[in-house]
Amino acid sequence: MSAMRNPAFLKLLAFRLFIVLAYQITAVVVGWHIYELTRDPLALGLIGLAEALPYFACALFGGYAVDHYSRRGFAVFACIVIGLNALALAGVAEGLLDGSPTLWIYGAIAFTGVARAFIGPSYNALFALILPRAQYARAAGIGTSVFQFGLVTGPALGGALVGWADKTTAYAVAAVLSAAATLALLLLRVQEPPPAEPAPVFASIAEGLRFVIGNQVIFGAQMLDMFAVLFGGAVAMLPAFIHEIYHTGPEGLGILRAAPAIGAVITGLVLARHPIDRHAGRWLLGAVAGFGLCIIAFALCTHFWLAAFLLLASGAFDGISIVMRATIMQLATPDAMRGRVAAINGIFIGSSNEIGAFESGVAARLMGLVPSVVFGGVMTLIVVAATARYAPKLRALELHQLK
Repeated sequence: MSAMRNPAFLKLLAFRLFIVLAYQITAVVVGWHIYELTRDPLALGLIGLAEALPYFACALFGGYAVDHYSRRGFAVFACIVIGLNALALAGVAEGLLDGSPTLWIYGAIAFTGVARAFIGPSYNALFALILPRAQYARAAGIGTSVFQFGLVTGPALGGALVGWADKTTAYAVAAVLSAAATLALLLLRVQEPPPAEPAPVFASIAEGLRFVIGNQVIFGAQMLDMFAVLFGGAVAMLPAFIHEIYHTGPEGLGILRAAPAIGAVITGLVLARHPIDRHAGRWLLGAVAGFGLCIIAFALCTHFWLAAFLLLASGAFDGISIVMRATIMQLATPDAMRGRVAAINGIFIGSSNEIGAFESGVAARLMGLVPSVVFGGVMTLIVVAATARYAPKLRALELHQLK
């Protein structure tokens, strides 16, 4: 039976799509909301920091909990938290909560960081439970396409809801989508293994860290993507580009936020049908280099639709990196460690988006908006060159070596 005929896999994809939509709608509206209140690029960067710090604090414990207790239960918890945060932000938009609106926003985003610490480990552990190993590569491409489709439609929908209705409506829709993600998980029929033998928390986390650091392929792929996203991400600065360079409204912000994910969806669909096997390491390095070049070109572009195309191309290159990294992680990770390895991957990759947002805000304050994004793209190319030199096993990787 193919993955797309597996009811459990379809429900898992529904969960992933709904929670990504909820998160992305919230993210794009929060960016607009904060910049509307402050007109400060650094305030946009602080959104990333507010989410990354609690994520860092909880991620490894989230991976431990998923490995030793419930794969599904912690994902349900995360969906509920994200939905409640969206409702709290709707209250802020309506002026129903006393105190500083920006502090309320940063507080809600911090709780989102806690919730995100459980989503990645739960998804990866459930993925391995419901699919045979032979389907991992194709299913990773499908899962990436669904994830990126959420990244496309979420920002576009968020921008449209703000432009056509208001921020409160957009936050309310995010809360409804979180509830739909919860329902998809509750309907998922999966036989979870019995809880693992209790182990000391820090010893178990250390075991996962030793595995990742000792595996040059996994560690090299994670480091490559982490630094590329850390320096090369321009998404956090898009509200500033919209206001200062392109002079459009929230609908334009939604288009630019969605453009990278459109490129990644196209890539994911192609790779789901034609998965990469030969020269996988070279493909990964080349894709991240292409991403960096697109970010440099975007920073120098002054035409809205050309900028959208460059962001789409950056997403296409990033999509190759995402699918390759997901496939490598699924094939190279022992079943008993999936939660912890996914949590470590999340620290390397997921939080780098938020830390990258903070870095972008600081760099924009120090260098100016356009030079800071050019700097990030150049640093991405330097990271690719360093990885190619110091991770030869990753550079020479053929995926069949992991099967």
